[in-house]
Amino acid sequence: MFESIAAFWAEYGNVLTDGVWDTLVMVVISTAFAYLIGLPLGVALILTQPHGIRPHRGVYRVLDWIVNIGRSVPFIILMVAIMPFTRMVVGTTIGVKGAIVPLVVSAAPFIARMVETSLNEVDAGVVEAAQSMGASTLQIVWKVYLPEAKPSLILGGAISLVTILAYTAIAGTVGAGGLGDIAVRYGHQRGITSVMWVTVVFLIILVQVVQLIFNWLSRRIDKRLDQPSGAKKSGPLDLLARFAHTKCPPAFSSFVS
Repeated sequence: MFESIAAFWAEYGNVLTDGVWDTLVMVVISTAFAYLIGLPLGVALILTQPHGIRPHRGVYRVLDWIVNIGRSVPFIILMVAIMPFTRMVVGTTIGVKGAIVPLVVSAAPFIARMVETSLNEVDAGVVEAAQSMGASTLQIVWKVYLPEAKPSLILGGAISLVTILAYTAIAGTVGAGGLGDIAVRYGHQRGITSVMWVTVVFLIILVQVVQLIFNWLSRRIDKRLDQPSGAKKSGPLDLLARFAHTKCPPAFSSFVS
C-alpha cells in the first residue's frame, strides 16, 4: 500500500502541489480584491437602506439591484460572458490571472450582501446612542458597526472563502488552473480517477482548515461569550462607554472624548 502511494506521489505529486498552490493564489488574491469592493458596497447598503442612518431610496435601490444581478448570474456563465473585459484587464482569459477577474466580479456582490446581513445584526440602540452623541457617519461605521459585527463578519469571511474556493474549481473547467483543472484533465479527460479523488480530498481539507480557523477567530473576539450565564446584556450606554476606553485614530477623538 505504501509503495503504491509513493509511486502515485512520485508521478503526480508535483502536479498536485502546483494545483494546490495555484488554487491558494486564486483564492487569496480574489478574496482580497472582492472585499475591497464588497465591504464598502455592503456598508453603503446598510447606510442607505430605508431604516439606515443615511437613508436614500434611489441609491439603495441601485446598489441593491447591482448586488442582486451579480449574485444571480451562474459563475461559469459570468466567466465566459466577461472574457473580453478579463482580457482587457489582465491580458489573458486562461490560467490563474485569467480566473482572478471573474472570481472578483462574482464574489464581490456576494460579499456585499454578507456584510449587509452582518451589520444588520448590530443593536439599533447602540447606533441611536452614537447618533445622539453627535457621532458622524464615518465614526458610527468605524466605532459601532464594524466592531460590533466583527464575529459575524469573520464567519461571513469563512463562507466567502469557501465559496470562492468552489468557484476556482469551476474555473478549472475552462483552463484556469488549480485543483479544478487537474480534476478535469486527469480525472475526466484521461480517466485517472485516483487523481480526481485526491483533488477532492485536498479541497475538503482546505475547506475544513478555513472553517476551523475562522470559527476560532470568531469565538476569540465575540464579547458575548465572555459574559457569565445569566449576566445582563450590555446596553447601548455600556457599549459606548467601552468604546470610550479603546484607542482610536485622532480623527475619532472627538467621538470618545
